[in-house]
Amino acid sequence: MSKILIINGHSQRSGSPGRLSATFVARADAFFEGKGFEINRTHIDDDYSVEDEVEKLKWADTVFLQFPINWLATPWALKKYIDEVWMLGLQGHLSNGDGRVPEAPTRNYGLGGKLDSTYMLSITGNAPREAFSNPEEKFFDGLSEDDLFRWLHLNFKWNGQTQLPTFVAYDVMKNPQIERDFARFDAHLHENF
Repeated sequence: MSKILIINGHSQRSGSPGRLSATFVARADAFFEGKGFEINRTHIDDDYSVEDEVEKLKWADTVFLQFPINWLATPWALKKYIDEVWMLGLQGHLSNGDGRVPEAPTRNYGLGGKLDSTYMLSITGNAPREAFSNPEEKFFDGLSEDDLFRWLHLNFKWNGQTQLPTFVAYDVMKNPQIERDFARFDAHLHENF
């Protein structure tokens, strides 16, 4: 049986009620429960213990992280969660410092991760799909969704975790295709678990 940590990274403090993120989290929860996974859950708007969150990350075979794009990043409360949890994890719980050793002080930076697990990002955003990976669209200049969140991928890599394919629901404010997104999301989970 696999163990999964589902993190709802939406914060109502960002000005949105978070119904779409909550729905994706509920769909993921039902999917993993139906597959017989053991599930742990965190919502960043709820009170959480940093120590407990470190233990949840150590426990999980996979971390599923749902969040909206907020000013080209995660909501600030999710970044705060990462700062707090990863900082405690840096003390030998999730990683052995930055991976370097005194004998080779310039090598293997960032490769001290202790977790042998996977993670998946599930993202909602207002940009259309066509805005990404297209050098003719000048705002992102050809950047992909994963390029935009490279910093977040590196945070998981810091802990020794391996990326599963990212899911993105596009254009959710101005041109929503929610039922189609739900179908794509369900297929994405089936393809990867």
